[in-house]
Amino acid sequence: MASNNKIKIIFWGTPEFSARILEALIKADFCPILLVTAPDSIKGRGLQKTPSEAKKIAKKWGLKVAEPEKIRQNEAFLSQIRNLEPDLFIVASYGKIIPKDYLEIPKKGALNIHPSLLPQWRGPSPIQATILSGQNETGVTIILMDEEMDHGPIVASKKFRIDNKLTYSELERKMIEEASALLIETLPKWLTNQIQPIPQNHNEATYCKIIKKEDGLIDFNEPAEMIERKIRAFEIWPNVYFERNGKTYKILEAEVINDENLFKDKKIGEFFSFNKNLFVRCAENGLLIKKIQPENKNPLDGYAFWCGYQKKL
Repeated sequence: MASNNKIKIIFWGTPEFSARILEALIKADFCPILLVTAPDSIKGRGLQKTPSEAKKIAKKWGLKVAEPEKIRQNEAFLSQIRNLEPDLFIVASYGKIIPKDYLEIPKKGALNIHPSLLPQWRGPSPIQATILSGQNETGVTIILMDEEMDHGPIVASKKFRIDNKLTYSELERKMIEEASALLIETLPKWLTNQIQPIPQNHNEATYCKIIKKEDGLIDFNEPAEMIERKIRAFEIWPNVYFERNGKTYKILEAEVINDENLFKDKKIGEFFSFNKNLFVRCAENGLLIKKIQPENKNPLDGYAFWCGYQKKL
């Protein structure tokens, strides 16, 4: 698909967040000349090669795609990018830090779209961090990239309020909507030199980490509120789970219950049923378990799970 704009954009991105912003960019007539994305991954029981979400969108619209295994110390790929003579990079959750020798190529620099109000939540998991922190206000930021992670000066930002009970996928959709609109609004101003980037206050920076499988393992010695936040933050991966008698159980949906009388005779980590509902006591308060998934089984509502699995807990 050709763009009416003469600007030559290379888009760098991999997951759903990238894909939806890429499509919004194309629909706004800022069609990139190339997508750089992660190579196909091996997924599923059949070990099938699966393209990134961004690649799926690129193929839908007929964009060229590059999938380098590595970009550091890759002179062939660096030369390929140089030869394209891009005016601008747009980066959204590519998954790797882009080295300086790449960032120096585009005439208009490299813009990164980040789903937080920088300098808050620099790093790879800002949406999860927002949920885990219990915030009811967040935002999206566009920065001019430098060599450090999420460190460059701010080109544009948008603050908005959120329901602090959103799941990861719900908050991601909101972030995509706001980031896409902000990018499309900002690009004409950036390309015509109407924006002066503002340095971040690095003393106020906070950081988030790579989410690992073990982060989803429940410790019922934590407050119920914290566990419930994790259930929403880790909705897509790695899920929140506990282990009993050699089996793993995922808690997919829960609600914090603040009722001292309900939990007073229960041990921390003890599951029980009351009025055809399933509860578990935590260090502070407890959880009403609404949806739970036994290992290698379909999800069940809490009481149905209790009827079939109470002797295994």
